[in-house]
Amino acid sequence: MRFRDDTPQLLARARATVAAWREQHPQGTYDELIDDLGPDFPRDYEPVLRSVLFASERHGANVLDGVTSVAGGGQ
Repeated sequence: MRFRDDTPQLLARARATVAAWREQHPQGTYDELIDDLGPDFPRDYEPVLRSVLFASERHGANVLDGVTSVAGGGQ
């Protein structure tokens, strides 16, 4: 899949699908995610699905730990 073929709707569907998958598989691995969800998305979309899972886990960890970040704010 070419990047320009990606759409906001497809990315939103990936986010929702990955979030639902994570709820059902809290200890699931990236490979299991791809095995389960990959066929429902365009060929070569696996890196995007992995990235969505990574980003959602990172965001969840920040919320649970009470860590917040400010865009553009550095020390």
